[in-house]
Amino acid sequence: MGRRTAWWRAVCRVAVVTAVLCGSGAGAGVPSAVAAPAPTPYGFSPDATTVPGVASTADAARLEPGRAYRSSLPVSTDVYYRLDLDGTSTAYVSATAVPPADATVSASDGLRVSVQDADGGSCSFETETFGGGSSARPLTAVAMRERSADRTRCAEAGTYYVVVERVGTPAVGDVAWDLELAAFAEPPLEEAVPTGAPESGDPGSPAPLTGEAVRRDGGAGFASAVSLGQGVWRSDLQPGGTVFYRVPVDWGERLHATAELAGSGEGSRVVVGALELSVHNPVRAPLDDASLNYNGSQRSASLDPLPPVAYENRFGNGDRITGMRFGGSYYLVVHLSAQVAERFGDGPFALTLRVRVEGPARSGPAYDGRFRPQDVFASPGGVGELGGVPSGGGGGAGDDDALMSVLAVSGIGGGTVIVATLAVWTVAGRRRVL
Repeated sequence: MGRRTAWWRAVCRVAVVTAVLCGSGAGAGVPSAVAAPAPTPYGFSPDATTVPGVASTADAARLEPGRAYRSSLPVSTDVYYRLDLDGTSTAYVSATAVPPADATVSASDGLRVSVQDADGGSCSFETETFGGGSSARPLTAVAMRERSADRTRCAEAGTYYVVVERVGTPAVGDVAWDLELAAFAEPPLEEAVPTGAPESGDPGSPAPLTGEAVRRDGGAGFASAVSLGQGVWRSDLQPGGTVFYRVPVDWGERLHATAELAGSGEGSRVVVGALELSVHNPVRAPLDDASLNYNGSQRSASLDPLPPVAYENRFGNGDRITGMRFGGSYYLVVHLSAQVAERFGDGPFALTLRVRVEGPARSGPAYDGRFRPQDVFASPGGVGELGGVPSGGGGGAGDDDALMSVLAVSGIGGGTVIVATLAVWTVAGRRRVL
């Protein structure tokens, strides 16, 4: 990646050191016994446009790639939305359903999202359920219109429809769930690449990181996900709460994470699926999850090994492989079951996240256009979808935005951050002059 990448990694190290120094005086050592506010069910994007979910295609509201929307998912009625797509891009639509915090759900309850062509033919669909924990939480599924030389259906420009529905058996007194929709567009490549599956083989699980944890509380939704780099991170969770983090993962790199729930005293009964850790790619598609049962003693759960980010992963098998198809913001989502409160009290309960990003970062493929939106696909080097560093190695306005974002998302205020920001900004300016 050259001089530009080396400069960026130096900036990131400064940001991490700054966070550690400030964190030691801004809550890093706060004990878990400190009371926390009631968990927010979900933090919707502040830029989301409210659209109706209708029961037929005739009046379906249009979803535009690059934007987020807020809607509602009825108990027993499918809802429709419209996409107007070109004949070259791959489109993705994520649907995040948010049941009320006190909703009764079973393991088989959940949602399904699908993309259909104008004739009702299926382009793709995905179903997500609450699983063994049976705890109400935000639940996300993603469907897409993918251009493929092997399929004629869904290959043309035109009108497509997004269908969102609930699965499972509604409980007595069930009500509609809130819904966040986000649409994404991936441009075609400048040149076609072989469509063979990526090399197989077990990459093996890396050893979890050790060291002192730095406090970093998570966001309430995808839009407010708090940025994390490689490291050991500490937060507190209340039963029923869900927190969101985003981790920049470049082309050629792979992500691994472990969640640990601290002990809170022995209990006589076990909470099944007490804590769930899941990972989502930049279009919010779920790739893998891990859960743990809890009896009051400390427990941990680790994600299975994920492959390095590569374009050709999309030709592989299984969500864990096919979803690692582009560099950008990957999301770690952690949920603590509401049933924990019934056995062990209201908490909060101490959470430790061990996040590792490893592998040699490399240039991605050359795209003929830009992603929409661009920010979630931007690589740590600030060039993301463009497929590597420009040959000149120079910076631009995008670099300035990326630099300020890394320092800002450290989430720790104070004069030290200001000083570090000014210092790094000065170094960056001098590098551009050379």
